Amino acid sequence: MRPKDPDVTTEEREEKTQYATMIRDLPQGERPRERLRDYGPSSLNNAELIAILLRVGSEGESVVNLASRVVSEFKGLRGLARATYGELCAMHGISDAKACQLLAALELGRRLMSLHPEDRPVIGSPRDVYNLLAPEMTFLDQEHLRVLLLNTKNEVLSSQEVYKGNVNSSMIRVAEVLRPAIRENCPSIIIVHNHPSGDPTPSPEDILVTRQVREGGQMMDIELLDHVIIGGQGFVSLKDKGLGF
Repeated sequence: MRPKDPDVTTEEREEKTQYATMIRDLPQGERPRERLRDYGPSSLNNAELIAILLRVGSEGESVVNLASRVVSEFKGLRGLARATYGELCAMHGISDAKACQLLAALELGRRLMSLHPEDRPVIGSPRDVYNLLAPEMTFLDQEHLRVLLLNTKNEVLSSQEVYKGNVNSSMIRVAEVLRPAIRENCPSIIIVHNHPSGDPTPSPEDILVTRQVREGGQMMDIELLDHVIIGGQGFVSLKDKGLGF
């Protein structure tokens, strides 16, 4: 029998065992650490990157699900960046060690951003939109519609929530969707909303909303680059499907 490492605590030993068990259950192509190694960190969404920091889940919950719950609880990275040690530890599954790991990583991110104040996320594909917003929108129990404001370089200037509740053509006013871009003088936008059912398949109303916003934007020299629908089963780009465009 291999002797136990005296420098490894019981908690660390349990974490190693749990990590191996829970991550091993995932298909090879879905394991965050392996995907980061093979395809680079940009291929992972926020929750998957946080899962690598957390290393292990909690009893009955995988580390990826735990990470997604953390992102959802704090309403995205912006809210998570403001979280305190006490708030993190109050969450089920977040130990002292996990809270410290998250806070350390967030502080490094803040220090990096202070060196590059103009560094912003760049949208080059629908996948980039999904990676940016899926962790905080996938598990919402109501439909939310957000507008990503972009500059001429497709850098994200901000993400603004426009509607919450029933996102359909009878409720949405084009002026409300375009107002943030008009106010900030942005040349282009991407609209994003979630399907709580988990199925991101566009409905006829989703297509109609897309067409209305696109046509309204043309009158104001604001380009609608895409409409991305997020669900638990993935995402759909209406631009890629040619729906409403």
